Amino acid sequence: MPTQPNRLAKRISWVYATLSVNIALGPIGTFVQLYLLMLYGHEAGTVYAVLAVAAFNAVSIPAALIWGVAADRLHKRKIIIVSSYLLTAVLLLSFLVTSSATGVIVVYSLVSFISSATATPLDLLIMETEPKNKWATGFAKLSLVSSIGVMLGFVLSSFWAQYMPEQWLVIPLGVLSLVSAVMSLVLVPEPLFVFEREVIGMHKPLSQRLAAFPLVFLKFPNLYDFRSTFKGLRNELTSYVPMLYISLIFFYLGSGIFNAAFVPSLSSHLLSGSDVYAISVVAMIAQILAFRYAGKYITEEKSLAMIATQSVTLRGACYALLGITFVVFPGALFLLPSAVLYAIAAGACFGIYYTASNTMVFNSIGGRNHGSSLGVYSAVVGIATTIGSLLSGLTSVYLGFDITFLVAGGMLGVSALITLRLARNHGQETNN
Repeated sequence: MPTQPNRLAKRISWVYATLSVNIALGPIGTFVQLYLLMLYGHEAGTVYAVLAVAAFNAVSIPAALIWGVAADRLHKRKIIIVSSYLLTAVLLLSFLVTSSATGVIVVYSLVSFISSATATPLDLLIMETEPKNKWATGFAKLSLVSSIGVMLGFVLSSFWAQYMPEQWLVIPLGVLSLVSAVMSLVLVPEPLFVFEREVIGMHKPLSQRLAAFPLVFLKFPNLYDFRSTFKGLRNELTSYVPMLYISLIFFYLGSGIFNAAFVPSLSSHLLSGSDVYAISVVAMIAQILAFRYAGKYITEEKSLAMIATQSVTLRGACYALLGITFVVFPGALFLLPSAVLYAIAAGACFGIYYTASNTMVFNSIGGRNHGSSLGVYSAVVGIATTIGSLLSGLTSVYLGFDITFLVAGGMLGVSALITLRLARNHGQETNN
């Protein structure tokens, strides 16, 4: 009879089926932006690249809701996961025959819709196939495999862009998605019993998974849910939750502005596609390490709000410095400061801030309606990121990338000031 550890290892081994598809999906956003810039040049390409990012973010909001409902109704985890990976492969390969801006944006939006189908089934599978005391370990392992996959995707893309035509990159990416489909067909179990997605929001370990997919609509929020979240703003004693969400709005607005403009800004300095992917490799390594060791930094004795303030301040400063170095270091000289500052901002700072802010959100939910509260959080993340992406197009084209990065840094500065107020007014709010 196999030992208990062996049985657990066998049950959780299905998470490795997600590695290949994360390798495929990790660099696809960068590929789409570089592809549009190659097709249409710097000015028009920047507009299309930013619109593509905004469309991807916008589609992810209804997609999260639709696929969440589907997971409840169908109760077939394997079918949803395998189908998503197969269709993702088809969509990735379809870039080979798509050469118009509209076509590229539509296909990329469909990738957003189809790839998001697996988020809820994967989370539920952890809870349905693992004992409760192993849920945190299961979520952490699934997130780690996802992050490593994304990093390997950028490594592959950097080497491919160095030696092969960049537009053909989608061939190995599509094949990798097919590999995940086959592996999922073999490894992913159909659980003996199933949970409704409402159960996800009741367990804090999910906060580890929100880094990979922050849109979790257990219940789509209505106007009352938003009013309930923000109604205590005028009273200092009840202002914690609305102030927290306002700080998140500014954080994701600034991040959306920056992220949509970063790849076009690198291209405008004539950095190669290989260089652009390599910069993301460095950032992903920093992010993986940050998530890995954030728990040791974020202890029960420290104020979560103060930790979040420190990390978002440094991230905003990196954005502003990128705006300055964009002007000071022309051409290939921009490679080193962009790699270092982006690794700090998107890697170390993001990992620490995300861990701290997610814990703050989960702690603030408390005994409240988990579905509605998480729905408001997901809507704030999705809408703010989408609006930020659209604003990025306006500022990049009419004001330049340097001003765009300064604006993004300013947004994060506002977020830091609001979070600092939380730290001062709620100094005992810790990681518990």
